[in-house]
Amino acid sequence: MQNEISGKGRYVWPDGKTYDGQWEKNKMHGYGVLVWKDGKKYEGYFVNDKREGQGKFTWKDGRVYDGQWKDGKQHGRGKFISKDGVERVGEWENGRKIKWLT
Repeated sequence: MQNEISGKGRYVWPDGKTYDGQWEKNKMHGYGVLVWKDGKKYEGYFVNDKREGQGKFTWKDGRVYDGQWKDGKQHGRGKFISKDGVERVGEWENGRKIKWLT
């Protein structure tokens, strides 16, 4: 198919968001880095354009979630680092924290 993105590459959206990583049939698929113009950043794995598996999301204020993702949302065990540098490990389900483990 012509104009189909597959393999490794970079894409820049009109709003300034960028993606560098693996593509499959025009979708982010595999390891990549997605950066928003406002400073948010996701480094990790994608399946069909959604965050999936292990990944690290950094908010523009410095907060970090480093852990498991499913269907584009935090899901499973992950480490959360506050903007003050406090680290806690917890469990998430469908993007919501269920409980702190530490």
